[in-house]
Amino acid sequence: MKPYPADKIHNVAVVGHGGTGKTSLVEAMLFVAKAIDRLGRVDEGTTATDFDAEEVRRKHTINASLAPLEWRERKVNLIDTPGYPDFIAEMVAPLRVCEGALIVVDAVAGVEVQTEKAWSNADESRTSRLVVVNRLDRENAVFARTVEGLAAKFGTRVVPLQIPIGAEAQFRGAVDLLHMTAYTWADGEPAVGEIPADLNAEAEAARERLVEAAAESDDALTEKYLEEGTLSQEDLERGLHLGVRAGTLVPVLCAAGLRTIGIAPILDAVVTLLPTPPEAGPVVGQKPGSGEEVRREPSADAPLAALVFKTMADPYVGKLSYFRVYTGRFSSDTPVYNATRDKLERVGTLYYLRGKQQEAVGQIAAGDMGAVAKLAETATGNTLCAKEAPVVLPPVQFPKPAITLAIEPKTRADEDKLANALHRLAEEDPTVRVHRDGEMKQTVISGMGESHLEIIADRLKRKFGVEVTLTVPRVAYRETIRKKAAAQGRYVKQTGGRGQYGVCSLELEPQPRGGGFEFVDEIFGGAIPNQFITSVEKGVRKALEEGVLAGYPVVDVRVRLVDGKYHPVDSSDIAFQIAGSMGFKEAAAEAQLVLLEPVMNVSVRVPEEFMGDIIGDLNAKRARISGMEPQGDGTTVVKAQVPQAETLRYASDLRSITGGRGTFELESSHYEEVPAHVAERVVAEAKKQKAAAAGH
Repeated sequence: MKPYPADKIHNVAVVGHGGTGKTSLVEAMLFVAKAIDRLGRVDEGTTATDFDAEEVRRKHTINASLAPLEWRERKVNLIDTPGYPDFIAEMVAPLRVCEGALIVVDAVAGVEVQTEKAWSNADESRTSRLVVVNRLDRENAVFARTVEGLAAKFGTRVVPLQIPIGAEAQFRGAVDLLHMTAYTWADGEPAVGEIPADLNAEAEAARERLVEAAAESDDALTEKYLEEGTLSQEDLERGLHLGVRAGTLVPVLCAAGLRTIGIAPILDAVVTLLPTPPEAGPVVGQKPGSGEEVRREPSADAPLAALVFKTMADPYVGKLSYFRVYTGRFSSDTPVYNATRDKLERVGTLYYLRGKQQEAVGQIAAGDMGAVAKLAETATGNTLCAKEAPVVLPPVQFPKPAITLAIEPKTRADEDKLANALHRLAEEDPTVRVHRDGEMKQTVISGMGESHLEIIADRLKRKFGVEVTLTVPRVAYRETIRKKAAAQGRYVKQTGGRGQYGVCSLELEPQPRGGGFEFVDEIFGGAIPNQFITSVEKGVRKALEEGVLAGYPVVDVRVRLVDGKYHPVDSSDIAFQIAGSMGFKEAAAEAQLVLLEPVMNVSVRVPEEFMGDIIGDLNAKRARISGMEPQGDGTTVVKAQVPQAETLRYASDLRSITGGRGTFELESSHYEEVPAHVAERVVAEAKKQKAAAAGH
């Protein structure tokens, strides 16, 4: 593929709800543009962009995939993205690095959850967009109903650029309202002709709406339209381009991707209406260290600045970094500076990618996209630039993980391999977080949903040979006491030779919540020598860690050492440690031990129609609701405090209740006492696990 200047390049993310035919549409565009010579099918696992083994097995997209093509002397970098919420990061990053988006909507289902998410993310990243109403050849497909649904959800800026010819199985083409001609397809072959007589009136009315929308995009055009009552063809195209670029206009097109109907006009609209990188304006970043703003025109003659928007981990090839060049030229075999991490990177061969196909290239210039293998220090979101002109570009803002599970290898031999593999996969996917919970002795992994983490588990097996199990993580309960108590710890053993002798008297009292542990030495008259007082404290601290009620750490307690006895020969450090531990456990058992659980601050954002169900579900989860804040966009944020044990599957529950329209965030708040009926269950489970571990 030949190089193109920035003003001849269009970077386009293909986004929308799962199952709308995005991958088939991308495949059809590649085929019609002659970038591929055979039309693949998703259900056969033969498309260019769904090449991962898991994508082939599941028959849907999991990874964002580059698919460049050439059309009318321009280069179009398509990025095929997943449409399922568990893989939203693979949609967010492409929208960040593309000036344009094709939002694909199913002609039967209309606006769905991920359509709304894609639209919202395009708004955030200020991405210009076109809508493609796809699968118009399906039963019950209605173009007008879909357009009405889009306008109801997203406003009057949604305007048809085409109207369909034929419906359902008889769908065979579209009237192009821009040129007032009819495009039809028979057996994949296009034909251009006159508008069918029965569609003339509808086409004229729709054309008038299009002209009005184009006129509103520019003051001079508005004036011209009011004076002359219409716009010339050139003015109409300019007005549409300006409106699309500004985001005040979103044209809607027709297609049936599997039958390649409507594909060429979509490509025409992409290169005519969507902006090029120079039209998107200067690139704005920061000077590393100082935070000073840096602005550069998106020119190949400026110093290099490129953003890594995706990383793929491969056990054989190594790490493959996908990048977008904003300014300058990225050259093979030339070191680059990672300004985000303050590291110099050695660069090997650069590639243009089409799915899994790699085409080696010497240089990739401003506005274009490509990939490079085996960068040692670089991760997703990092800026690569010229050392002498450093800049840090704004990174991709990924959503926070929504679900956390414990992960462990099926065999002990794989423990080291698992740690390395998880590190590699977390580099690949910024919505994956991994950490070791030392207290619970578990490795936990967080992601966007259960399917997301199941696919991570599959990749661990397939790419790194590590089989794992995923389970609900253990909750970090605590134990504490409610009242004062006292006991004597006595450890006396005589075994013929030197014995063991340690006696200590302890008094326990509760501290305020969060007060922690305090050890008070109140020994008088040398009842216990100083060196053994620290031994008693060690023993008490060990008992605190081991717990008394259910094996969880004991917190918020003051322990007073008030008396004791020692033997000049038989007393020892270990004897007093054991005595301290015994005394503490005995006193704690009399001090009304209770279980504490971690409580989370939960912020749930949901459409208002789901409020009743959400409040009911939170109440069932023992939540305390602290407030409800309407957001002015049809959603409300519910703030509550919920026990952590009740939030472990909340991502799935919320998705089920709201059809995927709800989002939530969690953060740790405090510990509070567990209700008696819940505590009984937790204690019983802890004893059962302890017995099983002892038996094992």
